[in-house]
Amino acid sequence: MPELLSIGDFARATHLSVKALRHYQEQGLLEPAETDEVSGYRRYDLAQIPTAQIIHRFRDLDMPLAEIREILRTPDPAARNALIARHLRRLEDQLARTRDAVASLRDLLEHPEAAAPITHRRLPARRVAAVTAEDLDVADIGAWYHGALGELFATLGSQGVPPSGPAGGVYAESLFTLEHGRATVYVPTATEPRPAGRVRTAELPPVELAVITHDGPEAGIDRAYGALATYVTRHALAVAGPIHEFYPVSFHDTPETARWRTEIGWPVFSTVEAFHDPRRGERP
Repeated sequence: MPELLSIGDFARATHLSVKALRHYQEQGLLEPAETDEVSGYRRYDLAQIPTAQIIHRFRDLDMPLAEIREILRTPDPAARNALIARHLRRLEDQLARTRDAVASLRDLLEHPEAAAPITHRRLPARRVAAVTAEDLDVADIGAWYHGALGELFATLGSQGVPPSGPAGGVYAESLFTLEHGRATVYVPTATEPRPAGRVRTAELPPVELAVITHDGPEAGIDRAYGALATYVTRHALAVAGPIHEFYPVSFHDTPETARWRTEIGWPVFSTVEAFHDPRRGERP
């Protein structure tokens, strides 16, 4: 005969509330061993306590109910372990982003006025190897950027076409204002690669930019954007046009996020004679 507990006693035994147990039943995670047809009282078997404890542990790790249900219904231990490992990797990624955000906030509190120097850069028209998304959702831009840039470098490598400069990106204003819009990532090359997959040759128009450099991971890059906007408002004539980014050191070069370097370019109209980037020796 099964050894049954009332839902209240089962809640005390598992540290899962009655409300949670009812919700898990509705979601198909943990069915009562018996339900009285007249009173509706639920009773649980003592043998269900380990399952309830597993659910509790997974919920403590913020695992979605759908994934818990999939794990519980998967009989193969290797497949179950793969599902759990996938969630643990997601938690590790979230932890890394949290650490980056904490470091950025601490730096903001300790150095509220800190900002990288701003230079000016004039770029001619360029033909580049590029991947473009015509209407990208800003929520997807991180994954798209990594995939598109990886595809670019893989395509150039397979065709023996070396980059002639750092990779870059061009991002429409609507990505910032409407959360969707056109985005392009590119790699400059001395010779044009053959079209492959999403990779095509694109023509970038000439542009004048005020440029600031952000060192490190993406967390905190908003401070660089803010400092650049402040500079442009006070010292330059901003013009309509997309934001430009350049990636002298990116995930393609090193997995160490502290070594990443991103240059952000805001389109401007030059009103000074010396419109140049001292590091590049560029002048009109």
